[in-house]
Amino acid sequence: MTEQSATLKIGDKSVDLAVKSGTIGPDVIDIGALYKNTASFTYDPGFTSTASCESKITYIDGDEGVLLHRGYPIEQLAEHGDFLEVCYLLLYGELPTAAQKKDFDYRVTHHTMVHEQMSRFFTGFRRDAHPMAVMCGCVGALSAFYHDSTDITDPHQRMVASLRMIAKMPTIAAMAYKYHIGQPFVYPKNDLDYASNFLRMCFAVPCEEYVVNPVLARAMDRIFILHADHEQNASTSTVRLAGSSGANPFACIAAGIACLWGPAHGGANEAALNMLQEIGSVDRIPEYVARAKDKNDPFRLMGFGHRVYKNYDPRAKIMQKTTHEVLGELGIKDDPLLEVAMELERIALTDEYFIEKKLYPNIDFYSGITLKALGFPTTMFTVLFALARTVGWIAQWNEMIEDPQQRIGRPRQLYIGEPKRDYVPVSKR
Repeated sequence: MTEQSATLKIGDKSVDLAVKSGTIGPDVIDIGALYKNTASFTYDPGFTSTASCESKITYIDGDEGVLLHRGYPIEQLAEHGDFLEVCYLLLYGELPTAAQKKDFDYRVTHHTMVHEQMSRFFTGFRRDAHPMAVMCGCVGALSAFYHDSTDITDPHQRMVASLRMIAKMPTIAAMAYKYHIGQPFVYPKNDLDYASNFLRMCFAVPCEEYVVNPVLARAMDRIFILHADHEQNASTSTVRLAGSSGANPFACIAAGIACLWGPAHGGANEAALNMLQEIGSVDRIPEYVARAKDKNDPFRLMGFGHRVYKNYDPRAKIMQKTTHEVLGELGIKDDPLLEVAMELERIALTDEYFIEKKLYPNIDFYSGITLKALGFPTTMFTVLFALARTVGWIAQWNEMIEDPQQRIGRPRQLYIGEPKRDYVPVSKR
């Protein structure tokens, strides 16, 4: 990492600030000592121009449409790898050898069951509770069951906690789904791969055999890969901020789930499908497209464009292919919602307005369609996102714990309230 310097002038005072360069990506100006040297803070709502940490895990170039995990393009990982291989990569920094992958798969598979007493948690929720509310509660409760992996100063305990969360998240997510629809819980099976096991826990019932469709399992696995990590987004930053206080890993992941629930973040694919339902039929699309182009109309097309990717979302290209594979495998041709989605996709890829504004269909657009085709209700979409993102959160959390520069998060503010004033007794107000 090379260092240059930048000079900041405030009034008649000049301060030299170090400029750091990473492996790839923009340089950063180190303002860590700015307040000490100038008695001033920087002002950056949303921290969109501020690097909060150094990281070796994920790199995004939004202008070029690039997403790398430990240097590997997401397209290659999704095409040639599987989810647990990507989990290993994010956690350990390198792709596993055949022996390492076999061992890692075994360790994750044999942590998939949850403590039997946890099933009682679900009966405490109302039957119509949103599955994300259930996930927040149950994941946070893991720290009450697994006391032997909450010491964040012990590298072994941190790794055990990491494996447990990657392994148990599908089980908890499937239990949330089963409780939501009023069906009995289905236990995991050790002879199935990660995605197949999850689909079976969601869709099998005790009264008949369930055979996992390999095309659908591969699609589910690919969805998990595409959502595994996405640099310092809102939920990942939440996990890091919670972890900076020394909180146990289960509590930190629960905090990430709570943040992911927001419609501007993990709820975007649910919002995209709700929009398709609002449009309802192909003949109403021109009306909604016209509204989307009208600056005075608050309506916005959900699932198009991306805050980070100013070019095409690289994950969307893979998700588009996966969506059409699933629809083809299931023979879905006459679903009104999917007809609306496909026509909107065609318009977005050919209409000059969308092309000029770079409002391409993003991953949320395609994943919402795919998850609906797989049989999941919209209320489960963000749960599946949380399941996949758990490994990214855990990898980022581990990196933060091991970072010698790590400090408790403490953003500053620009105070615009009342200046100091004296208290007035109630009788004189």
